Amino acid sequence: MKHSSLLRGATSAFAVVLFAALSACSKQEPAAQPPAAAKTAPAAEDPLAAAVNSDSRSAEDKSRDQYRHPQEALAFWGLQPGMTILEVQPGAGWWTEILAPYAHATGGKYYATAADLDNPELSEGARKGRADFEARLAAKSATHGQVQLVNFGPKSKPLPQNTFDFALSARSVHGWMGNGLTEKVLKDLYGAIWRSEERRVGKECR
Repeated sequence: MKHSSLLRGATSAFAVVLFAALSACSKQEPAAQPPAAAKTAPAAEDPLAAAVNSDSRSAEDKSRDQYRHPQEALAFWGLQPGMTILEVQPGAGWWTEILAPYAHATGGKYYATAADLDNPELSEGARKGRADFEARLAAKSATHGQVQLVNFGPKSKPLPQNTFDFALSARSVHGWMGNGLTEKVLKDLYGAIWRSEERRVGKECR
């Protein structure tokens, strides 16, 4: 699987993860030792594991997990709760069905690139493909949240600047190279990724 060079390096360099620990102690002496089941609540399932194992994913998509190892791969690439995620050319949406629910469940945001509606030369087929993709995700808003699409193509404007914590492109680089778009796409992605830790912390603390 091919992905842009921004995946591992950029996410680890530009994402600032803030942790908070809360602790409390009781001053009251318990009258009796509570039962073990009542004393210890079961650990909540990891949100990434929950997204990967969700019933919202098709059996066909899940059948590829043994080859793509999505939970391990996304964790290694630096995906964290609350991130603003950009999926570049999601295609049929194999990764979308994990990333969008994960972002929604963890308070993050999910964006995907789509056909450039500002391009007057855009084909009707490309317009329909974008509309179908948008409608399919809108029908899953309860699990996927509000999915936002951004124009993307050979004549598209730069992506939203300094916006995304995590960008994923799978099986797309060969197409960029064949169409002479590699330099444009990588430049757009570089500008779209958060590069200032100071601004990132400010965003998290507001």
